[in-house]
Amino acid sequence: MEHRFTTANFDEEVLNSDIPVLVDFYADWCGPCKMMAPVVEQLSEEYDGRVKIGKCNIDEETAVAEKYRIMSIPTMKIFVKGEEKASLVGAMSKEALADQIDQAL
Repeated sequence: MEHRFTTANFDEEVLNSDIPVLVDFYADWCGPCKMMAPVVEQLSEEYDGRVKIGKCNIDEETAVAEKYRIMSIPTMKIFVKGEEKASLVGAMSKEALADQIDQAL
């Protein structure tokens, strides 16, 4: 299940999560972000219960985007116990993204 991360729920859903979290920072107008959307959705189903996977719209959640210095999109960040473990910029294959998630586990 894909989550939606916002300024209001980011601390609770991401930083205080009991399981690792992958945050997809994106924008609706971004072509590469649209390419990654089905990949992120598939991985959210495959890792359900082991990794929380969701999206954060940088246009709607500017405070979160600024806090994590999102300069290019798509950017995927993996958090474990509130600590950023990986930052991945740009479109990538499902296998490459899954590999990064597995490394963070």
